[in-house]
Amino acid sequence: MNDSPGRAVPGPSPSDGERPGAPDGQQGGGPQQGDTAPRPPAGGQKWSAEQPPPGEWQSPGAPQPPQPAPAPTAVPQQPAPRSWAASTGPTGPAAGQQAPYGGQYGYPGGPGPWGKPPAAKPGTIPLRPLDMGEILDGAVATMRGQWRSVLSISLVVATIVQVVDLVLKKYALADLPAPDPEAGPGALLDAMGASLMSSSASLLIQFIGGILAAALLTMVFSRAVLGRSSTVAEAWRDARPRLPHLVGLTLLLGLGAAVLVAVLLLPAVLARSIGLALLGALVAFPLLIWLGIKFSLASPALMLEKSSIPTALRRSSKLVRGSWWRIFGITALTALITGFISAVIIYPLLFLGAAVSGSGFSGFEDGTLLDDWTFLVILGIASVIAQTITLPMQSGVTVLLYVDQRIRREALDLELARAAGLENYGTDPTAPPTGG
Repeated sequence: MNDSPGRAVPGPSPSDGERPGAPDGQQGGGPQQGDTAPRPPAGGQKWSAEQPPPGEWQSPGAPQPPQPAPAPTAVPQQPAPRSWAASTGPTGPAAGQQAPYGGQYGYPGGPGPWGKPPAAKPGTIPLRPLDMGEILDGAVATMRGQWRSVLSISLVVATIVQVVDLVLKKYALADLPAPDPEAGPGALLDAMGASLMSSSASLLIQFIGGILAAALLTMVFSRAVLGRSSTVAEAWRDARPRLPHLVGLTLLLGLGAAVLVAVLLLPAVLARSIGLALLGALVAFPLLIWLGIKFSLASPALMLEKSSIPTALRRSSKLVRGSWWRIFGITALTALITGFISAVIIYPLLFLGAAVSGSGFSGFEDGTLLDDWTFLVILGIASVIAQTITLPMQSGVTVLLYVDQRIRREALDLELARAAGLENYGTDPTAPPTGG
């Protein structure tokens, strides 16, 4: 039987059974013993009157008739949404299924995991699974391409935070009495409580500033993925309705971390044991890191999917599952890079401020530098510069990690391509899509 691909022979061929027209008991195929009659020539007598008409099947040696080209089918174009951030849930495969290489990259014969598949790049990243270098490069490219919006947001937020922190350090923290171990338990607790209250006010200002910067920068980076610029006013308009939810999410995560640490350290406090305290700290530290990475994508999920706080936590847990170590590595590397940048900026200016202050370097030991305006102003300027650079990078990496995980698991690249206006994206797996 002829098994050539592309030929569908209707009915049994002569080699499958008895040859039509042959005597009983004689099989088809080659000449049988006692069969002296020649085979009918090609194009002559047919095997039987019920043979299908020419054109449906030809003998192996006969030329194939030209096949008409299939009529092109019109692909209905869906209108591009205003923003892909309006997505309210996962797209692509069913929940729990992973789309290899983001939907159209999993076709047979396509590029494997050792090669990068062709992909469109309407914005700062290609629409396919990203490696660590592409995520970092995408964050830097957005900062460079959208520098007016990005630097304006981070500069304003960092300036407000540092001005308030400067005032607190000058008029609140500097007037606090230093804890004296010989003053008695009551005086020591009062001094520690006052210091804690003043420090909490500074942390609260930084907390609010960080939330505001993260919300606005998330909108800027999400538009940059589609190749669209975003002004500060547009970012504020998109982020403002979600700010209360983001505040609630951040407070919930902070409260959960505090409760976890308190529960693990409570036995040490009750037993007044330093050994139990160290053991509790050793257990709490890895748990906090694990939970921090597990819920690290909750913020972009909350802002871009417009979901509730519990849904955002579940979405982050689902997206991180199976990729914890990868996300941890990228997050840790980003923290090292931003920490190095901050140190390079802050420490030289810190020593410069100490050198030009009235207290000199001895102010580090006796704490008199907190009373010197020159030192505080130089330290504030250094902190503003460092936060202006590091805040966008941290927010950008988090947003791009969220996009990358959704491309890997939910074929978000198809939604992004439609939102970016790419025509016929993903319909021809053998050719890279073209931008519109």
